[in-house]
Amino acid sequence: MRDNLSASSRFDTEETNVELNCFPYSVQHNDEGVCLLVKMGPHRILLDCGMDNIASLHKGLTKSARRGSSPLPADVVLISHAHPDHARGVLALHKAFPLLPIYASEVTTKLLPLNWPDQNPTEIPQLCHALPLRSPIELQEGLVVELFPAGHLPGAVAILLTYTTEQRSYKVLYTGDFFLSNSRLVEGLRLEELRGLDVNVLIIEGTYGTSRHPHRRNQENQLAERINRAIAEYHSVILPTPALGLGQELLMLLRSHHHFTGRDLDIWVDGTVAKGCDAYLELLAYLPPSVQNFARHQPLFWDERVRPRVRRLQPERRTVVGQSPCIVLTDSTADLGEYCQPNTGPWLILVPEKIDIKINKQYLAPTTVESYLLAQHSDGPGTTQLIHNLRPQHVLFVHGSAAYLADLTSLEELQNRYHIHSPSADTLVEMPIGDTFVQPAAPETNYEGELTELATVITISLPEAITEDPRWREFADTGLIEARWQGEEIVLRGLSQRELLNQNSDRYTLSDVDCCGTCRHQRGQRCWNPVSPLYNFKVTLEGYCPAFERISTTES
Repeated sequence: MRDNLSASSRFDTEETNVELNCFPYSVQHNDEGVCLLVKMGPHRILLDCGMDNIASLHKGLTKSARRGSSPLPADVVLISHAHPDHARGVLALHKAFPLLPIYASEVTTKLLPLNWPDQNPTEIPQLCHALPLRSPIELQEGLVVELFPAGHLPGAVAILLTYTTEQRSYKVLYTGDFFLSNSRLVEGLRLEELRGLDVNVLIIEGTYGTSRHPHRRNQENQLAERINRAIAEYHSVILPTPALGLGQELLMLLRSHHHFTGRDLDIWVDGTVAKGCDAYLELLAYLPPSVQNFARHQPLFWDERVRPRVRRLQPERRTVVGQSPCIVLTDSTADLGEYCQPNTGPWLILVPEKIDIKINKQYLAPTTVESYLLAQHSDGPGTTQLIHNLRPQHVLFVHGSAAYLADLTSLEELQNRYHIHSPSADTLVEMPIGDTFVQPAAPETNYEGELTELATVITISLPEAITEDPRWREFADTGLIEARWQGEEIVLRGLSQRELLNQNSDRYTLSDVDCCGTCRHQRGQRCWNPVSPLYNFKVTLEGYCPAFERISTTES
């Protein structure tokens, strides 16, 4: 166990000449994917390969990297999980360097082929060697790897690398994508398994930055309530999702939530989401006991007998399924116009946050587009919780937008305890163990402004520098903001054009009715009246409660 010395004094007492560094070929969460080269002494370990183009891996190959007659970009490759942004380049990597050993968990080896849906599965070679969970395996002399379940997706793992010399051991933990909470089909990462590992370097994702999320079950209930209301209003619902993970989670939510169990409703599953469901059925023995128990009593996914019925959607039926209210799960890359045809709908298109999905401005059928949160990664508090449990010397953030990663690296609670890194691609990060390290100043994320209180108006002035953050454009989209109290602080939120149009449309329609849509306590379709039984709940604009208070002329 570590002592309670400060970071700088603790490092001063140790010395090391072992080379320990990380070269990120790619670090972001968008189409760029994630690919990191870690060097521990003589060993070079490639962590994930989520790049479409692996040309950068061919650069810098030296004679010392040769195996047989072909130079290799690394000694071994370890894949954290099967999502495209971490694994889409594995097939190209294998074809370019067939002698390069690639390792992953057993489940990930089975899910990887879904990254190349256009190829015949029988023509995809065996890409990975499967490693057991929670079992240290020596891959090379002095280099041991151990995999721990990381939540997020079946087969996803956190990867512990241990390099041992005659003097001491050096440990690097790479989380990949991780999730502390249990979801419908995956158990969360267990902190107790990682606590006490004495990790020197933690390479961790920062997808959600410092954002704080409601409890997972609350997120599910809010989404189920919105879908339930849409179906009650005779809307059909489209849920575009990636092939693996979120689509299957949504399907299990719809099959098991009380709003839908036993309901006379069709759920259609299309494209690679359906292939992902088939792949999960082959992995039933690896899913949580509760899921296996569910599958003993009824089919996990495909079921035309038990309501709601779950069916595979054939291409020829895409244009007609919306003639009566139904739910469609389809690919995040699908052309939603194939479903939103004349004589169908109206449609509610629900888009997951943090996933870039192309939505047309207009379809042939009436459509409403909204977003929802069903997190697949840990939020800010979960991220810092993992860091504080491991207490590494170096923390290296990857996998997140530059703005969100900057939010994390500027946290004082991290700055005061650890060496914080957030590298861009192609930037070598040296991680000396035991050497004194001068932490660079945290980036400026607080903006000092002025408040002017007049008779009827309050004006808040902020410096122009705040507009340099890429998030400003979205915040200032309409020039309108919403303010609410959070403890002793006021939180400001920009109103988007879509939200403003929806709210205005609803309020004008309901202007003569006593309902949530005309209540002074309803903001953002949520009740903020502490005396109302609906307080802090999402509400339908047509709803009503005894605590109703109409919007006054000055408020509207």
